[in-house]
Amino acid sequence: MNKVKHLALSLVAIMLVGSLAACGGNNAENNASNKNTGNNAASTSEPTKDEGTEPAEKIELSFWTLGNVNYEDLAKEYTKEHPNVTIKVQNTGDQTAHHNNLTTALSAGSGAPDIFQLEIGFMERFINAQDKFYNLNDLGAKDIQANYLDWKWKQASSVDGSFQLGLPTDIGPTVVYYRTDLAEAAGLPSDPEGFGGAIDTWDKFAAVAKAFKEKTGKPFVDLTDLTFNALRDQSADEIYFSKADGSFIGDTNPQVRKAYDFTVKGIQEGWISNLMLWSPEWGQGMNDGSFAVVMGPAWMAGNVKSNAPDTTGKWKIAQLPEGAGNWGGSFLTLPKEGKHSKEAYDFIAWMDNKDNQLESFKTKGLMPSIPALYEDPAFVDFKDEFFGGQQTAVEFGKAANRVKPVYYGPLHDQTDTFFKNALKNVLEKKADPAKEWDEAVKQAKKLAERS
Repeated sequence: MNKVKHLALSLVAIMLVGSLAACGGNNAENNASNKNTGNNAASTSEPTKDEGTEPAEKIELSFWTLGNVNYEDLAKEYTKEHPNVTIKVQNTGDQTAHHNNLTTALSAGSGAPDIFQLEIGFMERFINAQDKFYNLNDLGAKDIQANYLDWKWKQASSVDGSFQLGLPTDIGPTVVYYRTDLAEAAGLPSDPEGFGGAIDTWDKFAAVAKAFKEKTGKPFVDLTDLTFNALRDQSADEIYFSKADGSFIGDTNPQVRKAYDFTVKGIQEGWISNLMLWSPEWGQGMNDGSFAVVMGPAWMAGNVKSNAPDTTGKWKIAQLPEGAGNWGGSFLTLPKEGKHSKEAYDFIAWMDNKDNQLESFKTKGLMPSIPALYEDPAFVDFKDEFFGGQQTAVEFGKAANRVKPVYYGPLHDQTDTFFKNALKNVLEKKADPAKEWDEAVKQAKKLAERS
């Protein structure tokens, strides 16, 4: 995307937030409680079929998806059982572009899909534009609310719970994906417990990373963005913005500064690779063994598998030092431009039920938001041969229980980019870290003041 187009979309996004803010209620706080509020699978009734001899109305639904998901496969399965329904899936690789495209469509009043996969980092942009979306409570969502994690459900609810913007899909507890062959080559334990114990504080992690670089000549960690995220998302309650009044607090949040300084340390000591997230070189590096560690959420398992097909059995999963964060996780929403809300809701309720969340976990590593699955043998006992036969669900479950859900705020993504760009300048231009930090803070404050 060229810079002019990116600026234009950014301005559109900012204007939409301002113009639509009065249209609906506020988002609920990211409730830190992780309650198992129900054990039944999400379910939905079959769409009503015409009585008599007339065939069912032909329905076409458009569905914008994001990331490495199996939703197109599930859509095909659904349409086999519902031949009157056609579902056209469009997957967007870039997260910001995905949400900016919806912002543009909603502002124009045309072009929005029937179903939109909304990532949690962008929730605040849309939760206040309730008149642009169907209230899923009116379509039956209240009947299945108890099946999902309470805190996850509330992330897409109005404060009073009367409006539900989306159905929860996956959550993103963060873990350490690591190459066992590279760990062994550096004299490190290769089993998850041993490897995790060797890096169970960030100070120990840095020492191990530096020693790995010295012994193997390779970076220990894949890239700056995921390193920064791993520490950033361990913040307690808030990251860049105050939950109370929405003011910018990133410069005084000690965890944000810790994440920045730790990443700078990795750059300066040479144990973080000079790669960009989602680049072909990053994916190839997983396959080639160019680095040993990827720190990412549960859904990143699907990317590791896709990028590194020649490394089956060489990866394992361990716990992050000093806790876990939650990066990502999404919701299925229904923009009001769609003319078939009932059929769209029937599909997303089916796609998001217990059986299909289990399937999404098995195929793409998407961590379920239905807690009844956490004790289901089909989930807990699942062994992933790509990860050496490890019971990966156990590790993801451990991480989920260490998460402290945090408030993002509507400007999270744009603000985060300022700090990521600062680190990129330190990495690529050998820029002064202190000056880059100050510039990122200055940009973030300006953005907050004019919004």
